[in-house]
Amino acid sequence: MAKKKSVMTAKKGMSANARVTIAVLVVAVLVIGAVLLVNRSGSDTPSQRAGEVTADVLWRPDSNSLTTSPDNAVTVVEFLDYQCSACVSFYHNITKSLEQDYAGKITFVIRNFPLEMHPLAEPAAKAAEAASLQGKYQPMFSKLYGDFPAWALMADGRNVSDDTVRAQAKFESYAAEIGLDLAKFRSDMASPAVRQRIDQDKADGEKAGVTGTPAIFVNGSLFQPVARTYADASQQLRDEIDGALAA
Repeated sequence: MAKKKSVMTAKKGMSANARVTIAVLVVAVLVIGAVLLVNRSGSDTPSQRAGEVTADVLWRPDSNSLTTSPDNAVTVVEFLDYQCSACVSFYHNITKSLEQDYAGKITFVIRNFPLEMHPLAEPAAKAAEAASLQGKYQPMFSKLYGDFPAWALMADGRNVSDDTVRAQAKFESYAAEIGLDLAKFRSDMASPAVRQRIDQDKADGEKAGVTGTPAIFVNGSLFQPVARTYADASQQLRDEIDGALAA
């Protein structure tokens, strides 16, 4: 019997035309919040490794974070692709509320894992990292996902875009909106340091067994929701986080 695939995870090599369009996903996110999930066990999980992944692989002292705790006792690490429709859906359904509700209680780390199937994932990661160098990672992160269709999709809103010129113009407009030095932003996007940062993130993800996005780890353990809706998955993730906080 064929194994079910999760719409929560984008895999390497998956056809862009085979995915649910982002327009449909955004409607589901904003109107009913009921994008279906399936059990992520078996070969369709983003990682096949058993047990915990060590902290030095999952996150580094200079990794970007959405929220931090004083002792880093509970860490949530997400490997993501900025042009991944499953990742933007996860952002709207789960990440935004976690960032607010657990501010100061957990350390929520974001790592880059651009997939080859998404031609603008790497440029978007460069934009995020360049913003980070000016202390504005979170605002850029929110812009990239909050305005996803404007740079990540073709004009018809149905397929993944490969228009680097349009995307770069959008990235620079976001940079201006959040108060970045545009000359430095452009220079940093093209810098070896930013390139190395993204490569390191992806290498660490591969060491952790990541093959698709989003891949979430809670204190080193891969989060694998057994859920039919993002609401259920969100609650399961919160249960894991709350359990770790109470330990």
